[in-house]
Amino acid sequence: MSTETESVELVGEDVVGNVARAALFAALTGAFAYVSFPNPISPVPVSLQVLGVFLAGIFLGPVWGGVSLAFYLAAGAAGAPVFAGGSAGFGPLVGYTAGYLWSYPIAASLIGGVVHGFDGLADPETIATGRLVLGMLVGTVVIYALGTVGFSVVQNVGLVEAFTVSALAFVPFEAVKIAAAVGVVRSDAAAAA
Repeated sequence: MSTETESVELVGEDVVGNVARAALFAALTGAFAYVSFPNPISPVPVSLQVLGVFLAGIFLGPVWGGVSLAFYLAAGAAGAPVFAGGSAGFGPLVGYTAGYLWSYPIAASLIGGVVHGFDGLADPETIATGRLVLGMLVGTVVIYALGTVGFSVVQNVGLVEAFTVSALAFVPFEAVKIAAAVGVVRSDAAAAA
């Protein structure tokens, strides 16, 4: 009596690879959160988390970039110390920085959409620098908008004051992060050549 067995693929290799890359960028964003220092103009700390958002959108695209940052939020909510300064739990997700955190998956998706379009992934090294910067500017607007509203609601201050301390105070830092993300993409291209 002969028995034949067939391999059954429950999840495709592409999905497994994308989940692994999304988890990697979630971890990278969590590592960037440890690079955090006080902003002299705002109670919200400056961290490199947004650089992780930029890179996830650029390298993973609109779907998996957003999924990556959803993984990041889930890990932090579950207690992994991945939020600014190593904080974790639900506190940051409902505190004065909540708007920023909740904006990350949306921003990464939009960055990926601007950079790649919504119908596939292009090689990031081949994308024009202007398009990369535009994608990150769109993501920054989303992060600032939700960050401002969240700060305003939690701190019970007006939108103008909230915008000043939770968005305007960060413009120079975001410019540096945008330049760093472009540098990462371009250095990746140089290394591949």
